[in-house]
Amino acid sequence: MRPRELKCLDKEWTEYVESLRAGLGRPERRRAMGWYVQGLLLEGERKSVQPMAARLVETEIEAEAMRQRLQQCVVVSDWNDDLVRARLAQRLDRELPGVEAFVIDDTGFPKKGTHSVGVARQYSGTLGGVENCQVATSLHLAAEGGSACIGMQMYLPKEWTEDPKRCHQVGVPKSIPFRTKPTIALDLLDRALEHGIRKHLVLADAGYGDSREFRTQIRTRGLHYLVAVAGSHTVWPPGVSPKRPPRTKRSGRPATRYRAEGVEPQTLQETAASLEFQQVSWRAGSRGTQTSWFAAVRLRSAEKHPKKQAPGEEEWLLCEWPAGKEEPSKFYFSSLPPSSSLHKLVRLAKLRWRVERDYQELKQEIGLDHWEGRNWRGFHHHVTLCAVAHAFLVLRRAIFPPQLPRKLDTSGRSCGAPASPRASHREMPMLSTNLRSRDTTSRTLENGIK
Repeated sequence: MRPRELKCLDKEWTEYVESLRAGLGRPERRRAMGWYVQGLLLEGERKSVQPMAARLVETEIEAEAMRQRLQQCVVVSDWNDDLVRARLAQRLDRELPGVEAFVIDDTGFPKKGTHSVGVARQYSGTLGGVENCQVATSLHLAAEGGSACIGMQMYLPKEWTEDPKRCHQVGVPKSIPFRTKPTIALDLLDRALEHGIRKHLVLADAGYGDSREFRTQIRTRGLHYLVAVAGSHTVWPPGVSPKRPPRTKRSGRPATRYRAEGVEPQTLQETAASLEFQQVSWRAGSRGTQTSWFAAVRLRSAEKHPKKQAPGEEEWLLCEWPAGKEEPSKFYFSSLPPSSSLHKLVRLAKLRWRVERDYQELKQEIGLDHWEGRNWRGFHHHVTLCAVAHAFLVLRRAIFPPQLPRKLDTSGRSCGAPASPRASHREMPMLSTNLRSRDTTSRTLENGIK
């Protein structure tokens, strides 16, 4: 954001930041949290501590003092990330129009060296292969008109969790064991539900959807899922209900494998070949109306079923056959009710794209991947405050849609937020004439930020 745009949002900005940082320690710490978020919002090529500090003040002496405050707040101070994220999630769930899904995904951060927490040679879909990087799993709330991150935690490879000394050096809590990305995702989801976030559909890519255990855990939480899966999964053909063979008097172990007379399980690719595809449009965007070919059918999965447990519950298989492809290439499992229409399944499956936009904005506009520290606490404080900054923009866009005419300030210049029929009665007071907020005057560090 430009400084002039922030000046148009003084009242909203002050209320927003205070609602998230209230009660988090001494005033010095809370002020530093506000400065950090403001630094993330302001324009600038680099959003690490030193350049942000220089943009927040006017002189080199003030910049050094500001740098120390920001560094202390994010790297050293032990404020509660979970509390800030809970407040953020509650606000988004309450104020973001049309929220209808949780989106689970992970993103990579390229890193050099071996000392930064979690860094390793590992696969990252964001980076397109195996790279030296950090990877974090995140949870987002999504609506057609906007989405935002409400939780993010770093994934620690086994080479880290099996080396207590290395973890201790970067401040990883002893209570953090090795956990897979789906396990981290379920933990983030549990925290959101504990914080009172409404139950929404869960969307995820095949990195999560391929796990039958992950899908089962979603259902045990009373949630529905719509997740991408690989085409190699096996299913029973539509309409087939396999049964376990009856016991016989023959010696030996009883049969446990479920069967259907004259029918064998088949892959999703094989199933899709027998379906009738329809052209479905799901969104009008900058590239025009988004359209592709889809088919959906109810069936049961047929793999990795525990002993004495029937094959999977009947669920939706959604298949996409993109234009230019020789065969269907995208597949989804969904536990949504049988009454769900094809158009609804398609629209919700495509809603997952919102997370890619979140990552793009968090990294390119907010500076999510600009963190230069090495420890566990600093990384998670940084990503939490990045989520706070990004959510402020998301909520502003939701209240003041960008396509509407811009509202002018008293000098005739356009303010950052456009006029909106929903808020036309609201005044947009200016920040103080100095770019810095009222409490950013130069102060000594004699009290510190504890």
